[in-house]
Order: sequence, then structure tokens, then C-alpha cells
Amino acid sequence: MDYDKLQQAQVFKGLTIDEIEIILGTVPYKVRKFRAGSLLAQQGDQVNSFIIVMSGLVKGEMVDFAGRVIKIEDIPASGALASAFIFGNRNRFPVNVIAQSDGELLVIEKNAFLSLLMRNDRILTNFLDLISNRSQFLSEKIKFLNFKTIKGKLAHYILQSAGSSGNSVTFGMTQSELADYFGVARPSIARALGDMEEEGIIEASGKHIKIVNRKKLSDLIDD
Repeated sequence: MDYDKLQQAQVFKGLTIDEIEIILGTVPYKVRKFRAGSLLAQQGDQVNSFIIVMSGLVKGEMVDFAGRVIKIEDIPASGALASAFIFGNRNRFPVNVIAQSDGELLVIEKNAFLSLLMRNDRILTNFLDLISNRSQFLSEKIKFLNFKTIKGKLAHYILQSAGSSGNSVTFGMTQSELADYFGVARPSIARALGDMEEEGIIEASGKHIKIVNRKKLSDLIDD
């Protein structure tokens, strides 16, 4: 068991390795290995456990009614899977969860995890913070996906990354990864960036984007 990695998980924030080891010794759990490319959970499957990625990398992606695959996020080691959906009336995976590398999951059954929350105030507080953050992230993602145009999506992404007063941003993703994130074809990203540059809205150099006209960039969000 990699307790160093577990210590980085939000739900165990503020706990020592010794404390985590003692806590996990009080409940049944499983360590599940996975291989790259495997489907770990399908959209609509019931969430019956609290699951932490102990090692490796997984991603959440959604398929819309047109068959387009929309990447929601990457979930690295110490991240939790569908933490906001373990409780509630509709406790089902909102996305497909796919392994991008080999790795391991820590799986604690729902009832066992509930007993941890009831017995440990630190874990309870951490879990509430975790699901609140997830809800805020999903709310932002839904708002983002509602933008009608690729330029609108890019404009929102650039402005959000740059902040209220910044005039430049360096993308943390390649154009292919941005295309997955936006749910569009890669050439569409390159074409939209090129159009925005020709219109004098931005200057693009690789992953670095300079905002030339913030007003026009903001206007794209409403198009």
C-alpha cells in the first residue's frame, strides 16, 4: 500500500501516514489493479464504493447523442472517482472512466466509507470539501459545454486561464488534448485559433496565447 500517495488524496488531507494506516485498518477495502485502455466504469453504472486512484492515470469522458466523445477531465493518482455521486438518489457514474495507463485503485465499499465519515471528523470535513469542489467543477464544465461555437469555448478557456487582469496564457494541453476536452476535431481547434489571430483578437505561438483584444475575445463567448 502506497500510503505516501494516499496522504496526497483530498479525503486524507491533514492526516499522517500512521493515522491513515490505522484508519484503513478499521474497514474492509480492496486494491484493484487495472491496465491501460481498460474501461473502469461505464456511464450509468451505480457508484457503490469510494474509489481513489492510487497509481496511474485515468480519464472521464462522455459520449453525446451524436456519438461524439467529450473528454471531461484527467484523473491522476490520489484523485477520487465520482466522489460526488456515491450518495444521493441518482448515485451513478456520470461519465465513462477509462484507464490511460496501468495502475491501481483503492476501493472502499459505501457502507464502510460511511462508517469512516461518522467516526472521523477530519475525513468528514475533507469529504465535504471534496464533493463541494467537484460540484463546482461540474457546474463550470456544464456551462462551458453550452457554448455554441468552438471560438466561444476557446475564448472562455483563455479568459478563465488568464484571469481578470492577465493578458497571456500558456495552454497546459496540446491541440489534440484541447480537441478532446472540447469534444471537437483537432483541425477545428487550429482553424479557430488561426481565425482569432487573423481577426486581431489573439497572438498565438505554440501553446502560448497573448490576448490582443480582450473585448472582442469576451464577445465571442456570447456568439
